[in-house]
Amino acid sequence: MYLRQDLEIMKLAALFSGGKDSTFAIYLAKKQGHEINCLLTIFPKSDESHLLHHPNMVWTSLQSESMNIPQITEKSSSDETQSELDLIEKILIKAKKDFQIEGMVHGGIKSRFQKNNFENICEKLNIQSISPLWDTDPKQYMNNLLNENFDFIITSVSSAGLDDSWLGKKIQKYDLMQLEKLSDKFEFNLNFEGGEAETFVVDCPLFSHPIDVIQGEKTWDGYRGRFEIVDARLDYDA
Repeated sequence: MYLRQDLEIMKLAALFSGGKDSTFAIYLAKKQGHEINCLLTIFPKSDESHLLHHPNMVWTSLQSESMNIPQITEKSSSDETQSELDLIEKILIKAKKDFQIEGMVHGGIKSRFQKNNFENICEKLNIQSISPLWDTDPKQYMNNLLNENFDFIITSVSSAGLDDSWLGKKIQKYDLMQLEKLSDKFEFNLNFEGGEAETFVVDCPLFSHPIDVIQGEKTWDGYRGRFEIVDARLDYDA
């Protein structure tokens, strides 16, 4: 259902946070025949960012290694949206020069704000913006992730109905059923598009080796919580 036949095959950069959406967007772009030449990862100043994913981004280097896709990183010094957009433009210019990219793929699903901003930057740089997850049904999307053997853990929660028991949990089919019930009751987005939770992919068909989370630490304030990966490695024996 995700594949489109009207897209020209291109060399792409992927805006990459390490979460389920940006990783699955890469997976779908590759299924469409595109070539992913590099990952673009911007470390936000804080979790107040409206554009960028925050928790555990330092460990995206393991994902880059496992996918055998080179990574370009930048650190943002501001939570201001325009500053972050300028940084995305800067990193895309570098990707055009170093990797001859013709487009950028991202994992946006419903945020028109994100999609419009990314499209404007790409238009300015004369490259294509590709959003293979755009407007997908939340329940179908989450089931597709598991059906396509995407293993991901929840690294933050910030919604009523999601307590600290979800932090660090690898989501299975049974967990998804529970999340569906909770999303209906507490009215949060099942796919976490609104920032209700963040995720980190530990294994998927793109990876040559899964990521073994050796140690993590939970923080919980009674409503919001975070699972910080303290130590992790590629599991070459798996």
